Amino acid sequence: MKIQHIFFDLDNTLWDHRRNAYLTLKDIFKRQNVRDRYNLDFEDFHKEYFTINERLWAQIRDGEIDKDYLREHRFYDSFMFFGIDDRELAQIFEHNFLDEILNYNDLVEGAFELLEYLAGKNYRLHILSNGFKEVTYRKCELSGIKNYFETITSADEIDIRKPHPQVYEYALNKAGAKKEESVMIGDDWIADVEGGKSFGMKVIFFDVFNDNYEAEDVAVVKKLEEIKNYL
Repeated sequence: MKIQHIFFDLDNTLWDHRRNAYLTLKDIFKRQNVRDRYNLDFEDFHKEYFTINERLWAQIRDGEIDKDYLREHRFYDSFMFFGIDDRELAQIFEHNFLDEILNYNDLVEGAFELLEYLAGKNYRLHILSNGFKEVTYRKCELSGIKNYFETITSADEIDIRKPHPQVYEYALNKAGAKKEESVMIGDDWIADVEGGKSFGMKVIFFDVFNDNYEAEDVAVVKKLEEIKNYL
């Protein structure tokens, strides 16, 4: 059956979360004078934060922790790695981060061009994100891509995250789409590729971080423009 509906993950698939988060944290770090207060270099802090945050998001995806736990721990644990036990500072980072990351809205290279191409071919486009509901829609809006999408779904809406089949079922119902007419495109091998594939959708793995994973019936691209070869 011909593909009609395309579901995109958002963070690091279209919206450049890694870059936007880096720039936001650099601003907060400087404003809070962390370097002088604690003799801590931003690049060292960011490297540890990135590792901890990725691990916590994997735990959320796997149902081991909830959103509140992540928000309480990602900055606190990052500072604790350097022996800095300052909950107040960690919470300042957390509260400011979600507000201020929307000041930066860089897209992944080729995102606009791909969306234009797909819209021109009359595909029906959708977002399916594991990100927080309060920022997912705003990221689409402020980066200028919202109008490409018929539906924008955050897993927060039903508090079930990819790769669980219920969130795919919910997103497809919301979009009025059938799984055999749909493809999932994303950068997370477990959430997007294994989740979409086990649900019964075609999948395209955007290997933006060079994980070099492969599986049967999974198309792999390193750049967004390569998706045009499949759609």
